[in-house]
Amino acid sequence: MTEIPHHDIIRHLGHRRTVIGEAPGRVNLIGEHTDYSGGFVLPTVIPQTTAVAVAANADGASRAWSASVPHDQQQVRFVVGEEARTSTWVDYVQGATAVLRAAGHRVGGFDAVIRSEVPLGSGLSSSASLTVAVLRALRDLFQLHIDDVVLAGLARRVETDFIGVPVGVMDPIACALGAANHALFLDTRDLSWQLVRIPSTAEFAVINSGISHSHATGSYRQRRQECDAATRALGVHEIRDLSEYGQRRIEQLPEFLRKRARHIVSENARVLAAVEALRKRDMARFGVLMDESHASLRDDYEISLPQIDRMVEIARSQRGVLGARITGGGFGGSIVVLTLAGQAVRVATAVAQAARDELGLRPQVLVPPTK
Repeated sequence: MTEIPHHDIIRHLGHRRTVIGEAPGRVNLIGEHTDYSGGFVLPTVIPQTTAVAVAANADGASRAWSASVPHDQQQVRFVVGEEARTSTWVDYVQGATAVLRAAGHRVGGFDAVIRSEVPLGSGLSSSASLTVAVLRALRDLFQLHIDDVVLAGLARRVETDFIGVPVGVMDPIACALGAANHALFLDTRDLSWQLVRIPSTAEFAVINSGISHSHATGSYRQRRQECDAATRALGVHEIRDLSEYGQRRIEQLPEFLRKRARHIVSENARVLAAVEALRKRDMARFGVLMDESHASLRDDYEISLPQIDRMVEIARSQRGVLGARITGGGFGGSIVVLTLAGQAVRVATAVAQAARDELGLRPQVLVPPTK
């Protein structure tokens, strides 16, 4: 749980009635880049969270303060009802009020204090964690009747409609509905979901490479556009539908579209197999599926980087490792490693040290938390 220092609350909110919204980051165990094609995903939450303390004020002006950005950008102001995109971090806050108002909810002026432990650009949903936490805080402050599934949809609209980033639905739903020690099996087509317990015989490690990525950059958008192009060329509603017709039609596409579609179809199959492996407590099989997922993301979807590939290789060479892969949007970010129980800290520490020594990176072990 992220703690907001009492002196920060007093300095920015005074002694007004204050409510706090919180949401965790997430790591996607398998099912990468399938959520915007109506596919299956399998994320879990991480211990790092974002907390947002809010208090109402008497006018429509709102002020927000964050300790996670450079000092000269920490405090910003906007007017509820006059939200306008600025391409800065405050867009996640004013985007929340904009989508709430568009959905018919009454929101007044407020001040907010934000603290986050989820590293920016790490592929662990720092933006979704922030938007879900902001929306939860505003829901409680203004007594809005919104359940967590609807709230997750609003969080996605903050990024797609207000900020203009074409993200899928997985991140906000994972941050809103995920639970510790469970994987969230989500069908992104109909939003049906189940929590599947992670067996105690294994554990996951997450290492942030230190290479920052952003969904707002062109490479992520390009993959979205390529999936849309493959969908149109194949004459299906979503690439997920290809599983019903077989993969022979994919071979008729231009090479780069063929590779993108092949990843989506094969990754959906891997998610279903991974859920079955979890239920059977077959974590060796789960690890093999993670390895296959990384190869597909590297070769067919082409979202990895040589440094990330090398970190995955280093992880797989460690004793007690069952599988490893890149996680998140790609082009940097983090890797997730499946280990036998009791081995995650040792493995993650060794991978991080090797990444420093061999690759000159500045990695950070995020899961399990280390002192």
